[in-house]
Amino acid sequence: MASILEEYENSLSRVNFPSQSRGPGIPLSGYVNARLEKEMPIFNKQRIDFTPPENINSLVVCSNQLCMSLGKETILRIDLVKADQPNQVELGRKDEFKVHKIFLDPTGSHLVIALNNSECLYLNRNAQKVRHLSRWKGHTIESIAWNKFQKNDTSTGPILVGTAQGQIFEGEISTAEGGLFGTNPDQYFRYLHTLEEETGPAPVCCLEINCGYENRYCVIATTRKRLFQFSAKLTEGTEQQGFAPLFNQNMDDLPSIQEFPGNLGYSEIAFYTQKLRTYPMSFAWMMGNGVLYGNLDFTRPDSVLTDLKVWEYPSNDKPISIVITQFHFLLLLSDRIKAICTLNGQVVFEDIFTEKFGPLKRMVKDPGIGQIWIHTERAVFRYHVEREPRDVWKMYMNMGKFDLAKEFCKDRPECMDMVLAKEAEHCFQIKKYKESAKCYALTQNYFEEIALKFIEAKQEEALMEFLLKKLSNLKPSEKIQVTLLTTWLTELYLNRLGTLESDTSKRALYLRTRDDFRGFLSSKINKECLSNNRASIYDLLASHGDTEHMVYFAVLMEDYERVVSHHCQNDDYDEALNVLSKHKDKNLFYKFSPVLMQHIPRKVVDAWVKMGKKLDPKNLIPALVNYNQSACTQINEAIRYMEFCVYELRETEQAIHNYLLSLYAQFVPDSLLLYLENAGTNANRIYYDLKYALRLCAEHEHHRACVHVYKVMELYEEAVDLALKVDVDLAKSCADLPADDEELQKKLWLKIARHVVQEEKDVKKAMVCLSSCNLLKIEDILPFFPDFVTIDHFKEAICSSLQAYNQHIEELKQEMEDATLSAKRIREDMAEMRNKYGSVDPQDKCSGCDFPLLNRPFYLFLCNHMFHYDCLMQTVVPNLPQYKQLKLEDLQKKLLAAALPSKSRSLAKDEDSISLGKGQKSREQIKADIDDIVAAECPFCGDLAIRAVDKPFIDPQRYREEMMSWL
Repeated sequence: MASILEEYENSLSRVNFPSQSRGPGIPLSGYVNARLEKEMPIFNKQRIDFTPPENINSLVVCSNQLCMSLGKETILRIDLVKADQPNQVELGRKDEFKVHKIFLDPTGSHLVIALNNSECLYLNRNAQKVRHLSRWKGHTIESIAWNKFQKNDTSTGPILVGTAQGQIFEGEISTAEGGLFGTNPDQYFRYLHTLEEETGPAPVCCLEINCGYENRYCVIATTRKRLFQFSAKLTEGTEQQGFAPLFNQNMDDLPSIQEFPGNLGYSEIAFYTQKLRTYPMSFAWMMGNGVLYGNLDFTRPDSVLTDLKVWEYPSNDKPISIVITQFHFLLLLSDRIKAICTLNGQVVFEDIFTEKFGPLKRMVKDPGIGQIWIHTERAVFRYHVEREPRDVWKMYMNMGKFDLAKEFCKDRPECMDMVLAKEAEHCFQIKKYKESAKCYALTQNYFEEIALKFIEAKQEEALMEFLLKKLSNLKPSEKIQVTLLTTWLTELYLNRLGTLESDTSKRALYLRTRDDFRGFLSSKINKECLSNNRASIYDLLASHGDTEHMVYFAVLMEDYERVVSHHCQNDDYDEALNVLSKHKDKNLFYKFSPVLMQHIPRKVVDAWVKMGKKLDPKNLIPALVNYNQSACTQINEAIRYMEFCVYELRETEQAIHNYLLSLYAQFVPDSLLLYLENAGTNANRIYYDLKYALRLCAEHEHHRACVHVYKVMELYEEAVDLALKVDVDLAKSCADLPADDEELQKKLWLKIARHVVQEEKDVKKAMVCLSSCNLLKIEDILPFFPDFVTIDHFKEAICSSLQAYNQHIEELKQEMEDATLSAKRIREDMAEMRNKYGSVDPQDKCSGCDFPLLNRPFYLFLCNHMFHYDCLMQTVVPNLPQYKQLKLEDLQKKLLAAALPSKSRSLAKDEDSISLGKGQKSREQIKADIDDIVAAECPFCGDLAIRAVDKPFIDPQRYREEMMSWL
């Protein structure tokens, strides 16, 4: 055999599939199941491209290791991973014998060959020669229970062996060298138990051993008619001692024996073990009159068989072999195989084989891979199990096991929808309306039909559950549906709350419903929808008169204006202020402060003070001015807040200061002058309106305050006039204020003196005024005194005045003498300067151009700096003020014009002489004026150099041009 090729033989088989039609009573799903390709069958047959050289007697497969007995003495081994490298082993026996059965362990490492002459041979996967099991001789082997817990490539560990005589032996096979019993592979072989039927010992058709929870071992053994169970807990670490304790128990303590009357002459049991598990989950026992199948529960203390069912053979055709998968067991007949679903007992698959391959001999399953193998004497077939659970959901659904049905259609939304719809209908029929609503909400059934169904059944609570579940499944983009459901649910909640509130016996239900409603309103999922449709929700709440939830909803929507307005309408001003203080919305403070100020002024002002600079006091003035004249508390609180703004917040708004002034003027006049004095006398740093303050103080006859305002306004005459009506000392303080204007100051003191003399007629006080001001003389106030006053009162003042005059005359004389002396000295200095000179050497150079000085007209300065005339002009002129530059330019033009007549002296001598004389004089004068401008000081030592310190070396206008020239 060169290779194993796979091909389909659909033309040689006939396959029956379960009907796909939708059962009655299942609501129409919203899904459309469109499949572009025909679905593959669950059991997909392939014939192996293999023609055996001899007839196939037996075939076993485990862990991709296939072994078959060919003819009389050939064993063919194939590693299916390396199918093109088969291995053939000869048994090497010359006597007349036949292979009775072959047994392969789950790892594919150990092969036991049972012969019909009561002998046994052993072949290891790594060996090419069979070995004789001497201790097994004399027994026809019918079954072996492999040890799945102590397996390895060289040893089987303790195993159980069943014989045709009904005996169960325990043995062990090992290929390790140097064993205790020499080189024989069978380490030991001891008797344990005998299985009997009513007629005596019966062949042990099948054996299986498993380990469940807490090291509890269980052995299942079958004869032709009976199924036995042996279970016991083995102490951890004693497994190597064997399984004798399981069979040494009293038979009464063992689980009951399963027995059936029919008899095929043989039986076979198959087990299904799920991947990643160590013990099987289900079983199927092929016996006389049918198949016993069910689940295995190794946690049970008695029988591990659960959920037992019997599938009876439909005809006289007796099965040859059986295997089990997750949801089916397959029976092998002489010309076909049948697959029966373990969930409903229906035949879901039937495959008929043609006669050209001969009768079917045996069917086995690879427990590790899950593939099913069938052979005749001349052919081998393999079945792949493709997506076996694909239709399990439907079976579970029809059985009413909806949770299991949903487990098997998680990745198939169209099937999940059908299961949910069926479950919803089932719950509705048994009046579990809320569970039905939850399921309906997850389906694609028509929304209107389901809603009407609950309405007709008068199940409002279930309808609400349906709507809530449906709402939670909607996408944010489905805004219309979300709005519809949200509004409807609000209406239903309000109706239910209104009904429950009137029934005192359902108080607990009312509170629970109220909490549910509030949870619904505050849900993050519904927040956007409720916010966008708040007007509708408010209308619904208002139509039901549910003010409690209207306020609750307004708080959720952060519509605090409505909340505060509600509290104010219900005269709950404290709560309204609490809401304002909690959320600190300045606009709401501005709006509701006028109302709150009338009822709880102290608390309102406390809240304002806590808000601090977050509030604009100017916007609170309407709340402050809205008071009753008799409401003392409101006025005091208004003054308190205004003082807080002025003294704590340092508020500079004129309206605030003006309003505080008005409150002081009307209600606290004692604080008025103090406030004005604290504000200062600098008009530019005063925040109240001076004219308003003056009018206000005059209106309320606060004269001292008026005087202060006059002083700030620098209206000193008015201040003195008004102060004289109050207090002469106050007038004196006002008279001294215009310190820079002696004339005004003298005028003000004269007003005071006149008032003292004429109004108060107090000569002594008049003399005090005279001594208080240095600007007043006795002669200034004498006209104010009446004629009857004698000179004795002024004698001292007159003498002081005369002495002052004499002293002033002496000072003037001294100043005149000093001025005459200074003029004399200046004239002497000028005369000396005219005769002053300097010497210039021939080698001296110009300080500007560094060329010899004597080449051109030049200037010599007292500091010994020397400049050519043109060099000096270039240095000085750019730094002259604009007006001097213009004057210099004009003088230069005049000088040029004065030089022209000298070139035409031959025209008329007399006339020219006169003109030349006048012109020469004029020219010298012009040159002197030019010198006064240009040569007034040395450009290096005079003020010109000092003024040029901060002047840039390069003209800013030429800076960029100069910079580019260096690049």
